[in-house]
Amino acid sequence: MRGLCDRLDTGTYRGSTALEHPASDELIKRDDQGRWNPYGDLLSAHTEHHTNRYVSWMSVVRFTLAVRARRWLKAERIAGVEPTLVGMSVDPAHTAGPKGPVMVAMSGGVDSSVAAALLLGAGYEVVGVTMKLWGGPSDTGCCAVSDVDDARRVADRLGVEHHVFNFGDDFERDVVAPYVADHAKGRTPNPCIECNRHLKFDRLLRRAEALGFSMIATGHHARVVATADGPRIGRGADGAKDQSYVLHMLDEAVLRRLLLPLGAMTKAEVRGIAAGLGLRTAAKPESQDVCFITNQHGREAFLGDRIGLSPAVVVDRSGAEVGRVDSVELVTVGQRKGLGLPGGTDPHYAIDIDPASSTVTVGTAEDLLVEVTPLESWTWTGAAPAGEVDLQCSAHGRPSPGVVVEGTVSWRDPHRRIAPGQSVVAYRDDLVVGGGTAGRDSCVAPKPVRSAQPYTALR
Repeated sequence: MRGLCDRLDTGTYRGSTALEHPASDELIKRDDQGRWNPYGDLLSAHTEHHTNRYVSWMSVVRFTLAVRARRWLKAERIAGVEPTLVGMSVDPAHTAGPKGPVMVAMSGGVDSSVAAALLLGAGYEVVGVTMKLWGGPSDTGCCAVSDVDDARRVADRLGVEHHVFNFGDDFERDVVAPYVADHAKGRTPNPCIECNRHLKFDRLLRRAEALGFSMIATGHHARVVATADGPRIGRGADGAKDQSYVLHMLDEAVLRRLLLPLGAMTKAEVRGIAAGLGLRTAAKPESQDVCFITNQHGREAFLGDRIGLSPAVVVDRSGAEVGRVDSVELVTVGQRKGLGLPGGTDPHYAIDIDPASSTVTVGTAEDLLVEVTPLESWTWTGAAPAGEVDLQCSAHGRPSPGVVVEGTVSWRDPHRRIAPGQSVVAYRDDLVVGGGTAGRDSCVAPKPVRSAQPYTALR
């Protein structure tokens, strides 16, 4: 199949002036092969540069009209895949009538591969896109060059267009920089949630709108559920793979334009479909690490290159020095190992990190439990529900009942401390009803350090 850009323009519109796309504020350029590129900073899977030739924004208008008017992908059944909207939103607006164009975010993994296949089988006009987010070293996560190649080959197998969008500057600003800053403050960030918030469901959605796509889709294991109060994020059918936690921040405006084809499927079913279609990602391992932190060098090297790492003293709750660490920025609340504590004692855990004073406070397992957790931010998806909600504090953690009121969570039973910066998500009947970020518990601040020895880093 010829590239979409080849079909859109015959080369009539040539200009020497760089004009901006009025909808996306992006330059409209030719790619390195001289083909019209209505995507602005769209990159091919094999190159990262463009020649300095520009065309007018009329190319974008022509692209939009072409996408809306021409069904270049036939709505026919893919062998082995029923053309059903299993797991998608039950909102009739997403399923009734003609199937319009949908932009599918393809990360190069099995989930997004099958999501694209299901939508194609359901009659949608599918265009696959991969976001180029990280330009540095990557041997984990979803930002490696091999992942882009896998996404492209899956798109070829399905017979759909595939493009790569360069959002590297956005990723650095909205994900990487806050990740580094949070560590410097003694917080424990969740970069995957911030990537969803700023890149997948903001930057990509705006690009889709500028190009005339009415819907976007991803391979997340979660559901968009229609309720009397509007669409809500619901848990996926596969409890072990449920990803509603990392999508909790999506509002109604996004959910009305989002398709999640895998919501009612298990991971085994997804891999079975991929294998039946002969997709190269069928047996591909899942990416579970931070994509910009390499296995070879790790978090310590990454942060050390950007902010430097500071040694710290470890104290108990009375303020007595009990150990030392080389890097206060690498310690997180709840951590047990790597605190420089002597052996032969009861287990102790980090219960507070204060980079400003280069102090890590530790306590017993009992000290790790609290009745109240402070929140530094919180948003309900609608009206605040009365009474208890189920609160989840990690991607696959077990929910615990509690009440959210006046910037705090009051737990029914004593609960393990939550690292500042981690998301707390509220559920009612497996639907997300609210979410926010845990704050620092100032009540655990120790007394002044009692140590007559000069402080030096461990070696």
